Amino acid sequence: MEAWAAEKEQDLKTGNAVSVLQDPMVPEQFRVVRRKSETADTFTLILERAQRDRAFEFQPGQFNMLYVFGVGEVPISISGDPAQHDRLVHTIRAVGTVTRALDKLRKEAVVGVRGPFGRGWPLEKARQHDVVIVAGGIGLAPLRPAIYHLLRHRDAYGRVALLYGARTPDDILYLKELEKWRGRFDMDVQVTVDRAMGDWFGNVGVVTQLVRKAEFNPDQAIAMVCGPEIMMRFTIYELQRRGMQNDRIYVSMERNMKCAIGFCGHCQYGPKFICKDGPVFPYTEIENLFGIREI
Repeated sequence: MEAWAAEKEQDLKTGNAVSVLQDPMVPEQFRVVRRKSETADTFTLILERAQRDRAFEFQPGQFNMLYVFGVGEVPISISGDPAQHDRLVHTIRAVGTVTRALDKLRKEAVVGVRGPFGRGWPLEKARQHDVVIVAGGIGLAPLRPAIYHLLRHRDAYGRVALLYGARTPDDILYLKELEKWRGRFDMDVQVTVDRAMGDWFGNVGVVTQLVRKAEFNPDQAIAMVCGPEIMMRFTIYELQRRGMQNDRIYVSMERNMKCAIGFCGHCQYGPKFICKDGPVFPYTEIENLFGIREI
């Protein structure tokens, strides 16, 4: 623990991503300010510190461990605006014991929070470059803070393309925000669904098909990809077909995280630990492991 704290103290001095300088295994109390339904099985929790004594800062792409007292803990990406330090936003899919317990929480309920943890999206490296964001399903949530950052500092980046795929129109996240972003003249937003229904008149097909149509310079672009691993694998293939080099492709590998600081080894991925070496990786760091089903 002392080594961990010393490392974070150094991060404070150098400006790197910083987690709270308390025992990293002890959750801090936050209270639910609002719960919002997103889709049939996905919801957003907006949290505030129980004691508003300091701001909560994070880098887009980082995650927190959310603890439901008496139930358990789960890693969840931060999906809010990194420029807003008074509230913490998490979009969560209710698929397990802890996430279903989180889904039942209402206003003023208390949640334990540890974090932020991990390495975020390469927004500094992407400055003055085109940016291609490819998201599948709930994979849009970890990318939303990066989108907020890109739009807030729009003059610092080249063309920005957001390519998003969902299973059906009813599974689309952040629909109103997507409509707002699509109405901008400085951002290319394309949305597709696997299966059309009702009055859907947009694209139909997998999100990888959108990579072929997006406008960006593959020699000068940075790609940020998050979604199911099979979707990310085929997205990488399409980006490579467009001429993008592997060192310009970044993926988020969020899975199996338990302690969040590399102690338990639960999220070991070859020689890497997803919790502290990721969850965002340059594809060059994991290309020999990516797609191997046994890992």
